[in-house]
Amino acid sequence: MLSQFDSDLRLLTIREVAEILRVHPQTVRRWADAGELKYYQFSSKGRRRFMLQDVMAFLNDHVRENKEDSLG
Repeated sequence: MLSQFDSDLRLLTIREVAEILRVHPQTVRRWADAGELKYYQFSSKGRRRFMLQDVMAFLNDHVRENKEDSLG
């Protein structure tokens, strides 16, 4: 069983992040390119990996922004 620490450090693919955030993988790429979503690059092929804790922080920030926008 993974501890909370281990699961937070797990590296995710673009597809996995897209599934978590319920968006298209290209949207994840666009957010990463814009610097909105932190990622790590480990290979010369440019493959990106994302930490679960960064994805969850991004999600929490966007939920908060949407609530503030709707309150107006």
